[in-house]
Amino acid sequence: MSNDKPRDAYSDAPIPQRNNAVEVVGSSSPLDAVLWLIALALLIGSAMVNQYLPAYWAPANDIWVRIAVILTCIVVALGLLYATHQGKGFVRLLQDARIELRRVTWPTKQETLTTSWHVLVVVIVAAILLWCFDFGFNWFVKLMIG
Repeated sequence: MSNDKPRDAYSDAPIPQRNNAVEVVGSSSPLDAVLWLIALALLIGSAMVNQYLPAYWAPANDIWVRIAVILTCIVVALGLLYATHQGKGFVRLLQDARIELRRVTWPTKQETLTTSWHVLVVVIVAAILLWCFDFGFNWFVKLMIG
């Protein structure tokens, strides 16, 4: 085994070297700003389609046309956002998170039930203690005030 590449601790496979998501997000261009503005305008427009579009475009009186216009605006806006450096960094983050989720050791059903019961008992005990403190504090205040 050569030591020139980092290895995955679980499978002993080489870890693929990619640009860091922070590096991708940190490098932006003027085109990114334009794409963000267009995407923002599309998202705001999709929020206002239902209220304003039927007054200016007769086919928009049909609910399915408005739904299609809203979905189209959202899909196009998401596509434009994906085209930016920040969008590519976000997709890379999601891919890395998916890889990390595969490495998680999930608890068994028995461990989950046991832990849930422990949490429930602690919550009940804490609630009873808080109720006792509240009751005692109220009694003390009534005693002092009269």
